[in-house]
Amino acid sequence: MQPSIKPANPNFSSGPCAKRPGYDVNQLNLAVLGRSHRAAIGKEALKSACLDTARILGLPEGYRVAVVPASDTGAMEMAMWSMLGERPVDVLYWESFGQGWATDINKQLKLDNVRTLSADYGQIPDLAEVNCDHDVVFTWNGTTSGACVPNGDWIADDRQGLTFCDATSGVFAKQLPWEKLDVTTYSWQKVLGGEGGHGMLILSPRAVARLESYTPAWPLPKIFRMTKGGKLTEDLFTGATINTPSMLCVVDYLDALQWVESVGGVEGTVARCNANLAVLEQFVADNDWIDFLATDKAIRSNTSVCLSLKLEADQVKALIKLLEQEQVAYDIGAYRDAPAGLRIWCGATVDTANLEALMPWLTWAYNQVSAK
Repeated sequence: MQPSIKPANPNFSSGPCAKRPGYDVNQLNLAVLGRSHRAAIGKEALKSACLDTARILGLPEGYRVAVVPASDTGAMEMAMWSMLGERPVDVLYWESFGQGWATDINKQLKLDNVRTLSADYGQIPDLAEVNCDHDVVFTWNGTTSGACVPNGDWIADDRQGLTFCDATSGVFAKQLPWEKLDVTTYSWQKVLGGEGGHGMLILSPRAVARLESYTPAWPLPKIFRMTKGGKLTEDLFTGATINTPSMLCVVDYLDALQWVESVGGVEGTVARCNANLAVLEQFVADNDWIDFLATDKAIRSNTSVCLSLKLEADQVKALIKLLEQEQVAYDIGAYRDAPAGLRIWCGATVDTANLEALMPWLTWAYNQVSAK
């Protein structure tokens, strides 16, 4: 029978993701709108975005945070083009975005001494093969594959190289080992449900030292430049952005950070993600027609959860369309480069009750399309 209870919020997209529970755009502090981002009021909002992020994440002393252009992609490109090339590189990928970084390193930067360690969707490479005396580029949480690294134990404390971590679906969802991460990037529109277009760049003191000691052989676009006269542009890490940001997006991000604190900080958002994943884990355990793309629980994402179904690709599309027509789940199809299936966002801004309400609808929709 068709279920009678629908999710109160059917937004399960993996980006942009659901807004926080209780979100109301009218509650935002809009005093900065129409003002210059270089005016005192704008600078203070951007400075808060940097400093509050560092405080809430519990970053080690000396780590710096900047708001940069072009989402997580911009932050990663900015870091790679500015810092890679000083030593050999190990680039790891097991999904489309990580593969994009490998393509840029090999075909755009055209670096020598690059090792590419890859794995199929739902798996990760053998982390024991990573040489931490090389620079290491990797994605913490594979947004399009539902697979993540299990921890940071594989990263050497005495490494000579830098670690470049795309953490866009991991930060605020995992307790990241910051002392293991030299360059970390993420976007607002993932775990915090913020708006798109802006990236966050977190640098360790070791990363800063690389910027001040190494000049790449290629020219850098203006929006990639983080040094002047061989020294770090410190103002960038206190809110003096390279280009003009959307101040509406900035205050939306500050609202999301306040919400994080209201649910117990990073510990609270991680718990919410884990509770959401648990709903899907129980559902998969109870039904033999659905499984995780990442079958190994140790590497399973607790935000971007990817599922395979015992259906043909066209049946999967029909199931997704049916759920959307019933207004119970929007935007849950697998990423275009991934195997056919579902991708259900389980990040912190999704209420567990909405996932619990969705599960019977998955069963109903599966029965509808598999019977045809």
